Amino acid sequence: MRANFYGYSAAFLAFISSAPPSAMAQVLTPFRYESQAQRHCPGDTIVWLDFGRGRYYLKGQRRYASGYTGSFVCRNEARNSGYRRSPLGLR
Repeated sequence: MRANFYGYSAAFLAFISSAPPSAMAQVLTPFRYESQAQRHCPGDTIVWLDFGRGRYYLKGQRRYASGYTGSFVCRNEARNSGYRRSPLGLR
């Protein structure tokens, strides 16, 4: 019985460790200023990520660059980290 348990545990650990790197958590780099974020990812759109709400806002939306619980980030990094676009429309 114990041999089966250890065998299954070893197989499970081998399966988990062989997962592709894309399945791992993505790195999210927050910036204080929009220009810093733009230099970090020049080909991507910069968004305002509100950590308290778990949403990001595009430039032109009312809550873009407002509040104390947010930072500028690259949109692809925000998406890959599980944050969602705000359902609020543009101004």
